[in-house]
Amino acid sequence: MKKLVIALASIALVSCGPELPQMKPDLITESTLHDTDDPAIWVNKENTQESIVFGTDKDTEGAIYAFDLEGKVIEKKTLRGLKRPNNVDVEYNVKINDSVTTDVLMFTEREREQIRLFSLPDMKPLDQGGFKVFQEKRENEWNLPMGISIFKSPKNDKTYAVVGRKNGPKTNYLHQFELVPAGDHIEFKLVREFGNFSGEKEIEAIAIDEELGYIYYADEKICVRKYKAEPDAGNEELSCFGAETFNRDIEGIAIATYENGEGYIIVSDQQEHTFNFFDRKTNEFLFTKNLGTTETDGCEVFTGYLNEQFPNGLFVAMNDNKNFYFYDLSKIVETK
Repeated sequence: MKKLVIALASIALVSCGPELPQMKPDLITESTLHDTDDPAIWVNKENTQESIVFGTDKDTEGAIYAFDLEGKVIEKKTLRGLKRPNNVDVEYNVKINDSVTTDVLMFTEREREQIRLFSLPDMKPLDQGGFKVFQEKRENEWNLPMGISIFKSPKNDKTYAVVGRKNGPKTNYLHQFELVPAGDHIEFKLVREFGNFSGEKEIEAIAIDEELGYIYYADEKICVRKYKAEPDAGNEELSCFGAETFNRDIEGIAIATYENGEGYIIVSDQQEHTFNFFDRKTNEFLFTKNLGTTETDGCEVFTGYLNEQFPNGLFVAMNDNKNFYFYDLSKIVETK
């Protein structure tokens, strides 16, 4: 499916290297009203050309925008009237009860201190109005959810959400919830508290390699931290990598998955306006790309076929001009 690019034997700091050539996006979405932040890609498996890219508009009068593959807003799928939606993710075939499964859209609604969950593609709420999180300490922004990632366990087929916050303790910064089927909705059960935090800034970007079983999150001024994904697999930090390749804020994380565990961990270097690519298996730094975005927070990637414009995958990145950039993935990485 792809051929990894071999890293150079000697790599200088990204911020000190030569200016990188700037790539142009294949398309730019229509604008949101306020402040774009994080995207998620839902693949319509019955007709991939009707897949949807969701993106947060992070404002007190915010929204989750739905875009088609031409970057046009799908108004009937867009959720408005939200209080600072922050990060967004999707999962497939989530169990609602013993006989019903659905694809789901999940996001944090920071100012309401809760997680939201909707079915896809019909956009029906599955959370009874929202699930409150981080209520144990209501000061110093410990109760404000930000990052979120959802995954289905290959071990037991249960679905889990990992949630971060604006501020929190130096240990057990993240909470992991099991999504429990409850007939016509989903309930949330806290199953794990874990994760180191430097206290330097915040943790927003969270991404999960469902197949290999790892959680990655960005301790923004420090490193990308790595843990095992299963709630019973232990809370030992596996690594803290990439620090020397970033200028300052380590932001959005996307995982490009290919056969045999190959792929990339793609991470936004916000102040450099670039993306650093790490080997999915070893987490070694490979290369940096300038994709033309500015101050990127969130990003997401899909490595399969969508349509003629994106036959080898889609990379989506937030741009600091109230929009998102779409790229044919094969123009960014080598594929086979």
